[in-house]
Amino acid sequence: MYSSESKPLVWLREKVKTPPFSLEARLEAGFLLRKLQGGEQLSMPHSRSMPTIGSGCHELRINDKQESWRIIYRIDVDAIVIIEVFSKKTRTTPKSIIENCKLRLRDYDSEN
Repeated sequence: MYSSESKPLVWLREKVKTPPFSLEARLEAGFLLRKLQGGEQLSMPHSRSMPTIGSGCHELRINDKQESWRIIYRIDVDAIVIIEVFSKKTRTTPKSIIENCKLRLRDYDSEN
């Protein structure tokens, strides 16, 4: 699945590590991220669009033993940009997460 034509991951925030992710959740996240790198489009229940953050932004959904993890990412032409990794505790994404993601993307885009 991983080839020289796969898009690299660009991490603007956090990594997916055990702990706090369980080994199973980390493996699931890695599997789904590799699919994205290979050009596959993911949909529910694994991923959903996050247009409130920006064009091409999505939320990867990882259900762990005790927590639900979210990985906010954007699909660019040349990379998969990982914007945020967080434990989701409510039904809605906190406004502070959305605003931080917008700021990180603005900074990233101005540098590239």
